[in-house]
Order: sequence, then structure tokens, then C-alpha cells
Amino acid sequence: MTAAPTRFGASDLCAVTAAELAAYRDVLRSAIGSPLPAGVPQASPVYPFVLAMPTFDQIIGQLTPAGEARAANVHLSQELRVRRLVQPGERVGIDVVVAAARREPRGVRLAIRGVVVGDGGAVVAELITGALLVGATGPEPFGDLPPATELAAGPGPSERTSVTCVIPAETVRAYADVSGDHNPIHLDEAAATAAGFPGVIAHGMSVLALISEDVIDRYAGGDASRIGGLGVRFSAPVLPEEPLEITYVTDGGPVVKFTCKSPRGLAFKAGWVEISGDRDG
Repeated sequence: MTAAPTRFGASDLCAVTAAELAAYRDVLRSAIGSPLPAGVPQASPVYPFVLAMPTFDQIIGQLTPAGEARAANVHLSQELRVRRLVQPGERVGIDVVVAAARREPRGVRLAIRGVVVGDGGAVVAELITGALLVGATGPEPFGDLPPATELAAGPGPSERTSVTCVIPAETVRAYADVSGDHNPIHLDEAAATAAGFPGVIAHGMSVLALISEDVIDRYAGGDASRIGGLGVRFSAPVLPEEPLEITYVTDGGPVVKFTCKSPRGLAFKAGWVEISGDRDG
């Protein structure tokens, strides 16, 4: 029997404070050693995912078949289309649809589509999340997994820039607090190894958000509102305290492509950040 797509919504709007937005970016900026200038009110372009994550978490629980232990959730890919930044003091709502499910040897892969709306119902961002429920047997397969975004080449020659950074262990703990993601695989060695990881791992979205901060500084003139979208496929986990080599490729177009490697191999692939012209934050 084929299941139908499942819709989840948030009837109560969630208030977003300036302190929360600042705390999120401060954790990221501390990891790259580049603090925000005083008085900067802009949100991270990745913050819509933070707002949507509690609804995503509900999905995992509700899709686990009765009688089964809750499956470990492994983040496989993420795309965000950012219409505008979340504004301090506004109230946002989340609308989420589980668009597809497919059985794989390790469990069930999900494609989740989300929309974050702000005051007056205006769309803030659209999200497509790929996740694997490790060891799960349900839900029944349905829908088609969306293809990854393909980006056209720009008009100029390719230029490569490589930078190295480290995610400190204290940043992993701090990110759990500012994002609300306290998944034990990021905080508890036993839970991480039981899930098949070599130890506690950094949040994949923390690394993506950190990269977005670096791109904002390098390619967007420090203006987070110029980020129109970003996406990545997570290839392997990132461990705290290990050096990461991030390579950016630009070609004169609006897109910065990137990969991220650890000493153990490729961690992020097919990464991209789209930069628009001047926009109001």
C-alpha cells in the first residue's frame, strides 16, 4: 500500500527575538574568529531551518511505526531558498509536507518540504531537507525524491580559494543550545557510536551556517540579506577539533560553489551559495 504525503503545520506562531538571532550568529562567528560588528541586527540566512527543526522533529516521531523504537535521524542534504531574512521581533509559522519516502538498505530516506512564513503570511524561506531514518521500516514508500539543484556556470574563468577552520568542541555544545538541536549524536559519545559514528559529531547545519558566514564576508560585502539561497549534500560527518578545508569556486556569476574536506575525506559536496544584488535586510 502506498502512503500519501503527510502535512504538518504550526498553528501557533513562534516569536523570534533579536537576542536569539544575535546569539546564533555569535556562536558561528566565534568559531571563525570574526565577531559581528556591534549593532548588526541581521539574522543568519540559515536561521529558517532552526525555526523549522522542531516541526521536522515531530515528523520523525509521528512517522515511526507503532511498536518501533524511534529511528536515528541522519541529515543527508539541505537546500534553502531565502526570500528575506527573519526579522527581530516578528512571529513566524511553519508549514511542512513530507513529500516522499524511499526504503534503502540502512533505513528509510525522506524528502521534506518546508515553508517558513512571517508576519502577514509573507514567505521568508523555502526548505528541502533530505533525511535518513536509520533502521526504520516505515513509512511505506511514496512520492518521488526531488533532484538536487543544478547550477549553471558563470561567464568568467573559475577561481579557487581554500580556507581552513576548526569546529571547537565547545562550539558544538553552544550550537546545540542556540539551535535547540540536542540530538545525542552531537553531545554524547555513547549515543554517537551506537548510531555508527566514530564519536560525537558536529551539527551538519552548524558547518553550513559557518560557511555561509564566511561567504557573507568574502563575497557579499558583509550583508547577510544578499544571500538568496544555499544548499549542500552531506557526505560524511565532521568531528570537533579536526581541521576542515573549505574550497570556494567562483566564476563571475552569482553563485559561490564549495566543498568541505576533513582529514578523513570529503564531508560536504555539491555545496552552493547564491548571492543577489543589493537587498534590504
